[in-house]
Amino acid sequence: MLAVVQQVGNETIVKFERKLKHSVEKVWSYLTDNDKLPQWFPELRVEDLRQGGKITFDLGDGTYEDIEILDYKEFAVLEYTWGEDRVRFELYPDPEGCRLVLIERITNVTDHTPKDIAGWDVCLDVIEALLGGKTIEARKDVWKVKYEQYVQLFSDL
Repeated sequence: MLAVVQQVGNETIVKFERKLKHSVEKVWSYLTDNDKLPQWFPELRVEDLRQGGKITFDLGDGTYEDIEILDYKEFAVLEYTWGEDRVRFELYPDPEGCRLVLIERITNVTDHTPKDIAGWDVCLDVIEALLGGKTIEARKDVWKVKYEQYVQLFSDL
């Protein structure tokens, strides 16, 4: 299922929602633990896990971009800057595990936006697979399919 994309004022809000059969604590570890982050997003590293803290993004050329943690509530909320945008993870306990919500607030939609959103979608697929003890071997193939769907979705806005 694709993310829900809405135009709200001057922002575009992209919202993903996944019901996971795993505890909030276990899912949280994939968002914040530097031993688990590389399994689904190798460029990210948590440096200082707190509101006002920092995550770094490896640009792959020997340089790093600092990402500021804007909101942090352990096992519940992790929100940080993403360029000019914001990415927010929310976790909600559920009788069968938890609900993971990812919201990206985009200030300026570009031709690159569907690529990023397809990337987040695949990242969530990978987290879900890892939690279940599986892997997604053909991430790029999955991404290509989702990318085409998001290109269409954003062109319909």
